[in-house]
Amino acid sequence: MSAARHDRGGMTVRPILRWPDPLLRTPAAAVTTFDADLRALADDLLETMRAAPGVGITAPHVGVLARLVVLELPDDPLGVRVYVNPRVVWAADEQGRHEEGSVSLPGVTAEVTRPLSVRIAYQDLAGTAHTQAADGFLAVCLQHEIDQLDGIFWTQRLSRLKRDQVMRRFDKLARQGQA
Repeated sequence: MSAARHDRGGMTVRPILRWPDPLLRTPAAAVTTFDADLRALADDLLETMRAAPGVGITAPHVGVLARLVVLELPDDPLGVRVYVNPRVVWAADEQGRHEEGSVSLPGVTAEVTRPLSVRIAYQDLAGTAHTQAADGFLAVCLQHEIDQLDGIFWTQRLSRLKRDQVMRRFDKLARQGQA
């Protein structure tokens, strides 16, 4: 994606940072102001994620170090989900593997092992506190994006060998102009 911003009816597709941008390894700050700017950022994240395409994105993916996540999972009856200041408050002992990737490292994926179920605490765009239990793909996505907010890029969850393989694939795609 080019560095230009594309306006789509009030929402903007923002440039996505690419790995290894250091902001992707920087913990995001808690959101303390719940206002129109926060709602606009959430809208921009949704539009940017759809354009990427992806199913989840955080403010750090576009260079804003704020604890904001937007998810839009396939076949989710709730549609778009927005989480402000999310954190995992409980994780199951039982682990599962799921294919993961990132809008900041397009074209490559690998299996990551994570807890199968979690409970998170978060705020909505108005600042109201909530808790939510999640399992399956939603649990994977929440853990993946909360890791990103904590400055943990998904490849850090891989073995050294797997991480090196992913990076070689990404470098090859980038050389071919496909990443």
